[in-house]
Amino acid sequence: MARLTSSFLTLLLSSLAVLVKADTCSEVASTTAIEVSTPLQVSYIAEQQEYWSTSCAALKPSCIIFPKNASEVAKVISILNTNSERFAVKSGGHSPNNEFASVAGGPLISTQRMDGVIIDQATGIVRAGPGNRLDGIAAKLQGTGWTFVGGRIGNTGIGGLILGGGLSYMSAQYGWSASSVIGYELILPNATVTTVTATSDPDLFKSLKGGGNNFGVVTTYILQARRQGLVWGGNVAYARSPTTDARLLKAVRDFTEYNTDPKAAVIVTAERTNINLIDSWILFLFYDGPTPPSGMFTNFTTAVGVPIVNTCRTRTYADLMAFSNWVIVPASIITIGTETIPLPSLSNQDILTSIHAHWRNVSSTVLAVPGIIASIAFQPFPKAIASEAQSRSQDLIDVPPDADRMILEINYSFLLPSDYNRMADTMEATYNGVRQRVLAAQQVGKLPDVYLPIFMNYGFYRQDYFGRLKPESRELARSVAERVDPDGLFRTRTGGWKP
Repeated sequence: MARLTSSFLTLLLSSLAVLVKADTCSEVASTTAIEVSTPLQVSYIAEQQEYWSTSCAALKPSCIIFPKNASEVAKVISILNTNSERFAVKSGGHSPNNEFASVAGGPLISTQRMDGVIIDQATGIVRAGPGNRLDGIAAKLQGTGWTFVGGRIGNTGIGGLILGGGLSYMSAQYGWSASSVIGYELILPNATVTTVTATSDPDLFKSLKGGGNNFGVVTTYILQARRQGLVWGGNVAYARSPTTDARLLKAVRDFTEYNTDPKAAVIVTAERTNINLIDSWILFLFYDGPTPPSGMFTNFTTAVGVPIVNTCRTRTYADLMAFSNWVIVPASIITIGTETIPLPSLSNQDILTSIHAHWRNVSSTVLAVPGIIASIAFQPFPKAIASEAQSRSQDLIDVPPDADRMILEINYSFLLPSDYNRMADTMEATYNGVRQRVLAAQQVGKLPDVYLPIFMNYGFYRQDYFGRLKPESRELARSVAERVDPDGLFRTRTGGWKP
């Protein structure tokens, strides 16, 4: 009996030890000096508020871990390898897709403390931590004469932006944000710290450009910065009317095809809400220089009429990034979806009109939803962007410069969690309707039959990101993920699209 009791006690103690070991938060807190924050602590509460969407903030991690460097991240990953907990890694928290950078009941690794920016003034090579946001890195580089080819909204974290590709005001000059990466300091799923370059591991290097969070944790981005002086930019807004619709849709179509100045960029956004019956167009205009050439943006300004608002002016790039944060809707659930379309010819301009009308029809069905703000952005994706991206670095997106395209960004923000499923269905109906119109136009020869990947940074969780890549890109991502993560740490225990 004593022997049986002793054996039972040994088994019980062993089981309890496994259970304790299985708790990443307790293990990190008790065996390392890494900062661990629990739900009642101020740092935990503050970090949970740093999501663009309240649906992500509503997912409560068991703790938030704040590593300060690569070795600390490696320790956390090593501990995660001893258990089966789901976890997430967060850069800026701008992805509104639940569990892409958020988690319920498991540990959240926040990169907030890894926000260093070191620049070699002679070469423009920058080492930047994933805890940086675009406005932060722009401010740190201000005065150096260099800048990072980042996105358009300052509050965006550089980690998610770069791993998804990253579309920039300067993409016609330099390709994707990822095109400027020359190396990654990466914590592999087996907790090994390595530096990935085009020569050290070309397949992994390529897979990190458009492959998302499937290959480990990037702790430093080694970037080639670009020379930067004063820029010109801001927003122009117009009240919506059928005439304004037609003129702006034609203006953005013509800009995509005919603009030959890679320093110029535009985003043309239609927005509507039930708040004070707002129904408007908001334009983002940018020129990489203190003043745009005469007539550069005439089709977006004087040809349309007198704007309600015009904030365009000469400014620093850091100022533009900080100014852009007005677009973030506080205390709201946000959903973002996307489609890529071939640019219609002048004779088939009605396709853009049809897509815009489709968006208006679908968004009309949810205008009574509390706090609703609906928008669709028409973003030029000319051959120049594809050409610059391909010439600088291979990536999974791999768009050839064979046609001009547009990337559409579709946004719905609203207040109540009870409306989440309805709004997810609305989002799906919106981008599916765009896709159906494109396929129908291609079948009758009104649009060219070209490769149309989904842009990861704008993708909705229901969209098939890897399924829309070229088969060889999808297979490369799958094979690399299986090679570097044979036990499926990132492939099975984190959110996001999986190859």
